[in-house]
Amino acid sequence: MTSDLTPIGRFAPSPTGPLHFGSLVAASASYLDARSKGGRWLVRMEDVDKSREQAGAADAILQALEIFGFEWDGEILWQSQRTEIYQAVLDQLKQTGLVYPCGCTRREIVASARLGLDGLIYPGFCREGLKNGKQARAWRLQVNHQPVSFRDQIQGDICHDLAANVGDFVLKRADGFFAYQLAVVVDDAEQGVTDVVRGADLLDSTTRQIFLQQQLGFHTPRYAHITVATDAAGLKLSKQNRAPALALSNVNQQLIKAFEFLGLEGEQFDIQMPLNELWQTAISLWRIDAIKAARQDVC
Repeated sequence: MTSDLTPIGRFAPSPTGPLHFGSLVAASASYLDARSKGGRWLVRMEDVDKSREQAGAADAILQALEIFGFEWDGEILWQSQRTEIYQAVLDQLKQTGLVYPCGCTRREIVASARLGLDGLIYPGFCREGLKNGKQARAWRLQVNHQPVSFRDQIQGDICHDLAANVGDFVLKRADGFFAYQLAVVVDDAEQGVTDVVRGADLLDSTTRQIFLQQQLGFHTPRYAHITVATDAAGLKLSKQNRAPALALSNVNQQLIKAFEFLGLEGEQFDIQMPLNELWQTAISLWRIDAIKAARQDVC
C-alpha cells in the first residue's frame, strides 16, 4: 500500500539522447500530479546501462528540464552509482530461493519460446538448475500463476498472470548490468515514491514490479499510465525512433501543447505568461481523470 506521508512523484529519464515531446509530456504529467497534491518531485537518471548512454545526454536532459521550468526536490539519484545496492537486494532474493541462475542464450530462448505480453515468455529451461556444461549468464525471478492486479488511475483495472503472460523475468542480465525491473523497484522504495505517473508503454512492466515489491516487502505506489505521444505514422515518440529533440526556445508554446495533450484546455493559458505563472495555472487545473484511457486488462 502507499504511504500516508507527503506524496512523492518522480521523473526517471535514460540518458540515451535528448528529451523529445513525449518526454516533455511524461515529465509534465508527473510534475503536475505531484505539485497539485502539494508533494515532492524527484529526478532520477536511469543510467545503469552504460552501454546505451549517449555522451552528454544527461547534462542536456537536466538543462532542458531547467529551461522548461521544472524544479526538482533533493539531489538527483544516479543508478550507475547504486550497483552495490542492487547486488545486495539480489543476494537477499537469492536467499529466498526465488531467484536462480540462467545459462540460456538468446538464440535458445527464441527457438523455443512463444510470444507473450511483453516479448518472449521464458520457457523455464534453467528453473530446476543449470544443465550440464551451462554457466550462469543471467539471474531470473520465479513467478507463479497467482494473478497480480492493480487499479491504474488512468487505464483502470489491470491484471496479469505472470507465469502465463511473461515467465520468469531477468533481474541481472548476461552482460552484467542490472535489469530495469530490479533497479526501478529498489529506487522507488528507497526514495519513498508514492505516485508513479509515466507513459503507457511501461504499463506491462507494472505487474512485474508489483510482484517484485511483494517479494521484498516494499510498498506499492499508486500508478497512472498516460497515453503515449506518437508521430504522424503512429509510432511512439522515442529516442530509438529518432524523435526530434525539444527545441530550447518557444518554451511556453511547447508546454501548452504538452498540457493540451494531457487534457488541459489551451484556452486557459496565455502564451505570453511568465513561465512560473504558466506552471501554476496548469497545476491548479490538473485532473488526472481528464486523460483518456487506452485499454484495460482485467482478470
